[in-house]
Amino acid sequence: MSVVRPGTDAYPAQAQRAPNRFVMMDSDTGVSTTPLLGSDEPPPVELVNADGHSSAVLVCDHASNSVPRQLGSLGLDAVQLADHIGWDPGAADVARRLSALLDAPLVLSGYSRLVIDCNRPLRNAESVAEQSAGVPVPGNRGLSPLERERRINALFRPYHAAIDRLLDGRTRRPSLLLSIHSFTPVLNGRPRPWHIGVSHWRDRRLAALMLGALAHCGDFTVGDNDPYPIDEDIDYTIPVHGEGRGLPSAMIEIRQDGIRTAAGATAWAARLAEAYRMIEAEALRSFGSSFSLPY
Repeated sequence: MSVVRPGTDAYPAQAQRAPNRFVMMDSDTGVSTTPLLGSDEPPPVELVNADGHSSAVLVCDHASNSVPRQLGSLGLDAVQLADHIGWDPGAADVARRLSALLDAPLVLSGYSRLVIDCNRPLRNAESVAEQSAGVPVPGNRGLSPLERERRINALFRPYHAAIDRLLDGRTRRPSLLLSIHSFTPVLNGRPRPWHIGVSHWRDRRLAALMLGALAHCGDFTVGDNDPYPIDEDIDYTIPVHGEGRGLPSAMIEIRQDGIRTAAGATAWAARLAEAYRMIEAEALRSFGSSFSLPY
């Protein structure tokens, strides 16, 4: 398994950073001109197993709850950042294990969805949320357009550039895009019955195959476009990198209480790998080499 780091040809140029020792401010705008990420901080994106031979391409939009040092903790405590508002707990663990089981490439975001959400269109108000699940995010209040652009350029664009580069390099082989997420067991006081959900946008074909396969992989409740359907005004990754490219795609949502331990993440990665192997040949036959969408 290979991991691509900054400073290599395979890593997007937008993601490489200059050293950051002092915070410099623009005298006219009052906005920092220093790169958002210091040279000793984690990169904005991680590419795992870039040369994986699987037809599956995995992405994890909410893989981390890290916050750039310059932004402090966004005014939140460690417990809040560790909760579902800060990231998708367990999703990265499942995605890494699934990548190894399928020999599939995987792209993971490097920072908290509260800094900027890599699965929200930039026009969406929750792209940089001032509150999440009723929790105010002080560090996101009153953000100027220039401050917001710093986050976009440092975190959002490098992540999606990495996905673009990966898919651009796979033009001679089929790619089925799976976006790995997790969801909280209780939201707004309401328990959520699904153990896992498979969601789609306009093209339901890959999701339908995965739903059918998961029904044979264990005794658990599977959501069909639950707990979250995909909407182009709310979601970015599947509409842009999946259907926007004409690729069959689906979003996998796993309930967080099932993947908070290594054993749970291992079990769900194995189930997903089994389900994918069950449908892969049929998917490639059904979609064909052109992957033309049915609308």
